[in-house]
Amino acid sequence: MTQMPDMRRGLALRAYLLASHMFPPIAARVLRRRLARGKENPDRWREKLGLGLGRRPDGPLVWLHAVGLGEVLSLRGLIARLADQRPDLSFLVTSTTVTSAQVFAKNLPTRTIHQFLPIDAPAYRARFLDHFRPDLAVWVEQDIWPGFISDTAARGIPQAVIAARMNATSHASHRKARAVYRDLYRAMALVTAQDQTTADHLMQLGARDVTVTGSLKPAGPPLACDAAELARLQKALAGRTIWAVAPSHPTDERLALAAHDVLRRADPTALLIIAPRFPDRRDAITVTPVRIRSKGEMPGASDPLWLCDTFGDLGLIYRLADTVLIGGTFCAIQGHNPWEAAALGAAILHGPQLANFASDFAGLDAAGGARSVATAQDIADAVQSPGALAANATQISVTAAARTDALASGLISLLRR
Repeated sequence: MTQMPDMRRGLALRAYLLASHMFPPIAARVLRRRLARGKENPDRWREKLGLGLGRRPDGPLVWLHAVGLGEVLSLRGLIARLADQRPDLSFLVTSTTVTSAQVFAKNLPTRTIHQFLPIDAPAYRARFLDHFRPDLAVWVEQDIWPGFISDTAARGIPQAVIAARMNATSHASHRKARAVYRDLYRAMALVTAQDQTTADHLMQLGARDVTVTGSLKPAGPPLACDAAELARLQKALAGRTIWAVAPSHPTDERLALAAHDVLRRADPTALLIIAPRFPDRRDAITVTPVRIRSKGEMPGASDPLWLCDTFGDLGLIYRLADTVLIGGTFCAIQGHNPWEAAALGAAILHGPQLANFASDFAGLDAAGGARSVATAQDIADAVQSPGALAANATQISVTAAARTDALASGLISLLRR
């Protein structure tokens, strides 16, 4: 087993830990307001207070934390590799968003449970750690909590930050609390980054020996879908050109609809699937004629548009679509995960704004696995002639996923038993 670092608690970190005693008086009120707005799960919100926790699995337990939907789904490939190397392991995945829990439940890996991470207050942390007693804590991409890291270190539990991602804007924000982050990163037995830029940023914040291992997302198994529904739709839509914009935002949708008008003039059978990142935006998407999935409507033989305004359906959409325009790449969102579509054989198109997945798209573009588009005509042309984009992207996924095998081995070496 790797020697665990001793955690230093400097003045700035001690100030945070002291302040965290003040979180409970407002936590329940904030959570109840969020619950009233539909921002929390009505059956599980108390998990964020360290209450109502699920049963701890028997044997050694690896705890992995990721903030939201994309990060949580990216863990599936890593968990599969950890389970292959250590069949006795069980896994606890924590996150903070309702959507991450909903979609992860449909794609749950072997011997894995999900919980919402409690608020970073001493009593809540103690309930969580006393209950689950993890043998290894893994912080994924960006979301790390000082109190949890401090308390976990105090219990002698090894910790790692993996697949970290930090652009220049995020780094500038982190530098304001550099003294805190220095202590947190130096408490880690392993730190890995998605790219060299992030590795440099982490070392400037005080991390040591940062290894570039790339993204976890290429290693994720294909998203699940209802096989019977897929077969029914494939039969009904056979022979049509099907493409999608997903997960979409308003700018993506406007451009996709303009491209679809161009495409339909050349191919009147073409179907565009719109999958908004936030389904509650459905009322803002007022194009007609359109079939709406949340109403139980499926596209007919001549319908030009299908609005998939439900969570957890990207596995179905990416299997139906020949080409996918990745959303968020034409606005300040700065992109979404392209690997889920690539893994299911779709040709990948994207716009110019890619900061969240810059290295992913750069690698795909360089190897002919994705194509940058700027106009409606560009998109229509690419949908009609995707070339070898899909085949190349699938091969790149296989190559990139191999790096996750080595990461799994590194994490296994940290386990206490």
